[in-house]
Amino acid sequence: MIGVTGAGIGFLMMLGLMMIGLPVAISLFLTAFVGAWAFLGWPTLMGFGNQMWSGQNDFILTAIPLFVFLGEILVRSGVANGLYRCLSDWLNRLPGGLLHSNIGASAIFAAVSGSSVATAATIGTVALPIMKERGYDARLTTGSIAAGATLGILIPPSINMIIYGSMTNTSIGQLFAAGVVPGLLLTALFMMLIAVMCVLRPELAGPALPSRSWSEKIASLGDIFPPFVIFVVVMGTIYLGWATPTESAAIGVICSLLVAVAKRRFSMALLHESMIATVRISSMILLIMVGAQFLNFVIGVLGIPQALTTMVSQTGAGPIEIILLLIVFYLILGCFMETLSMMIATLPVVFPLVVHLGIDPVWFGIFLVLMMEVGLITPPIGMNLYVVQGVRGTGSIMDVIYGSIPFVVLMLAFTGLLIVWPQIALWLPQQLFQ
Repeated sequence: MIGVTGAGIGFLMMLGLMMIGLPVAISLFLTAFVGAWAFLGWPTLMGFGNQMWSGQNDFILTAIPLFVFLGEILVRSGVANGLYRCLSDWLNRLPGGLLHSNIGASAIFAAVSGSSVATAATIGTVALPIMKERGYDARLTTGSIAAGATLGILIPPSINMIIYGSMTNTSIGQLFAAGVVPGLLLTALFMMLIAVMCVLRPELAGPALPSRSWSEKIASLGDIFPPFVIFVVVMGTIYLGWATPTESAAIGVICSLLVAVAKRRFSMALLHESMIATVRISSMILLIMVGAQFLNFVIGVLGIPQALTTMVSQTGAGPIEIILLLIVFYLILGCFMETLSMMIATLPVVFPLVVHLGIDPVWFGIFLVLMMEVGLITPPIGMNLYVVQGVRGTGSIMDVIYGSIPFVVLMLAFTGLLIVWPQIALWLPQQLFQ
């Protein structure tokens, strides 16, 4: 075993490679290569092909491109436009007006796209021009969109949860169920925060959109129907035992194509663009996983997880102390690494420690996703910050950063609630899978 010191050197090497601009997958592979070459020799390196095949030959991973494809079709089908207008009709009387539509639309769109970045880009494109025209505060506007979009990896289906489940052999169905209640609670807390801020400072919110008649409002509920049906179909087929997560993702793709046809947006160009985007995103995710799986194999052979658990046992630190330490660790790491890469790179070391301490893997999956959410809006690498600023196209990214700070504080407070009351995440999967 090379010990914890050697592991720390390897981790710093991996961070250094990423910071000089190497792709994440290459950084992971090079770190594993150097470790294997220095301590294990060529036979281990020659086994890379077998490791890659065994790691990727997993049926559940097929769900990743399918859920990405589902989200890409919905993005291009104009679902977000009608959804945003409908929520504006029903939420405009709340303090903050259209700001609540940002959160509500993000939560609903996240429930079918599974991607925070796609949610930020889509809702930002719809909401930003309207809110600028009506004089809403730029910081709170952009911050609410960036924060609301983080719900894309918490509310199921979630690509991050699929990857976590695949890497840790945790039930994807239980992870999806565990994300529902925290996702809904966090959505409600975001809206409460906006309401309180706008009551205290009314100038932050501009006027709502012109009110429509009750008949028009009721008719607009049809715009919520497609994403709601897709969510029910995808999740329902999993929990009723009719389909695996991969099969339910395929069913969701068919439903999204039917939505595109019903909205008269379906075309070969839409299909082509969605497929190209799906191939790019899925290839990036799976290539990172290949590098991470080889790194996982190398550090396992070197005995790093065992050395880490031994060190923790000797210090006498309990689960709460380790979780608090991990919060600090991921907050710092989130400032320098993209969230998906951060999760994949750290799981091989962190997860054995979690199991050793008796922490529920399903609960830890939700905790880890919450840390990823915070990382999405933590400068300087927070992906959602740049996506929202890119869609905005004017002003300084500091507006987005300052606007996101209240939501970061709220998410950290919610993480504290999850630690104190783990049943927030565990109650629903226990009811469905008992």
